[in-house]
Amino acid sequence: MIVRPATEADAEALAAIYADAVLNGFGTFETVPPDAAWMETRRRDIQGLGLPFVVAEADGRVLGYAYAGPFRPRPGYRYTVEDSVYVAPEAKGRGVGRAVLSKVLEACEAAGMRQVVAVIGDSRNAGSIGLHRALGFVDAGVGRSFGYKLGRWVDIVWMQKALNGGDSLPPDAPGLRLSGG
Repeated sequence: MIVRPATEADAEALAAIYADAVLNGFGTFETVPPDAAWMETRRRDIQGLGLPFVVAEADGRVLGYAYAGPFRPRPGYRYTVEDSVYVAPEAKGRGVGRAVLSKVLEACEAAGMRQVVAVIGDSRNAGSIGLHRALGFVDAGVGRSFGYKLGRWVDIVWMQKALNGGDSLPPDAPGLRLSGG
């Protein structure tokens, strides 16, 4: 398995992996899977900000992906990103999530980010919660019944990981270029 930056050629595979999460899981609160063009726009936008969007590939097949996006659009959040991780159903439990999220965390640290936030759909999502804990994330809270999907109310689990000393010292990098007021 190799982990590499996602490219335009990966759009169909990204859309297929995400479609499974949309239709069958609680990791996202979307209910209609976006198409490959939407995924390509998302990838291009993320990478255009200088943030990582990576895929894990084996035998020419994309097994999963992860990226970090701006946490919120306001400039005060320019040192905080939110991660997203999705793994193809047949590749779950094989280290794909750990491989792609580890690469995203390394890139965020290199970019001078100070906090990475995980907003995990479903407090029963032991796989994602365990992955984030294994990579040093700590619990930051639970939002009870924030969404309704597939016939039930769904919590969100907030986790976070400090990078580059977190809040122990002032930033030494410019952070993300965000334009919100």
